[in-house]
Amino acid sequence: MTETDDEIARARAAKKGTPFLNTEQAGAYLGLSPRKLQYMRGQGEGPPFRRHGRYVRYHIDDLIDWSRGTATGRAAAPAVAREPGRA
Repeated sequence: MTETDDEIARARAAKKGTPFLNTEQAGAYLGLSPRKLQYMRGQGEGPPFRRHGRYVRYHIDDLIDWSRGTATGRAAAPAVAREPGRA
């Protein structure tokens, strides 16, 4: 099995029909423990995550970007429309 095949298999197992993964699934996908992801969140590090109500979710695309080094590692802030000239 090649590295790409392994990545595809891990993504399929983690996704289970949705692009949003819980901490355990995201950890399995990245090869990190859920506790490590929790620690990284608390430190403001690690892959971007979202809160869906009280639940933390990671989008599979964010995990891929973070793993490749292209994501910032901060939680995604909600989009807020602002009028020009307003702070």
